[in-house]
Amino acid sequence: QVQLVESGGGLVQAGGSLGLSCTASGTIFKRLGINAMGWYRQAPGKQRELVATITNTGSTDYADSVKGRFIISSHNIRTTVNLQMNSLKPEDTAIYYCAAGATTFRWEYWGQGTQVTVSS
Repeated sequence: QVQLVESGGGLVQAGGSLGLSCTASGTIFKRLGINAMGWYRQAPGKQRELVATITNTGSTDYADSVKGRFIISSHNIRTTVNLQMNSLKPEDTAIYYCAAGATTFRWEYWGQGTQVTVSS
């Protein structure tokens, strides 16, 4: 069974930085045809929203709300995806989930989430 595990969440003051990581089995993902990974977040009482995505070709995409502040990266898209979050704001507070799938429009696997809390 494919499992994604997020790490790196925590409490940080506004203006600070946090780095998140999501790991999975590269061998399993290759067999399953995983070509994209991404990060979503869900704040209390709000809908889950896309934060950033990255594909096996290296293409990246960001939500307007995090553009210029967050960086998604991966040296092996079938094993690990990272999210470096800088200049954090209280509105970034949410549970952050990593996802994987064949494309950025076909998410098939999800992590359990990691809490990010930004204090003012």
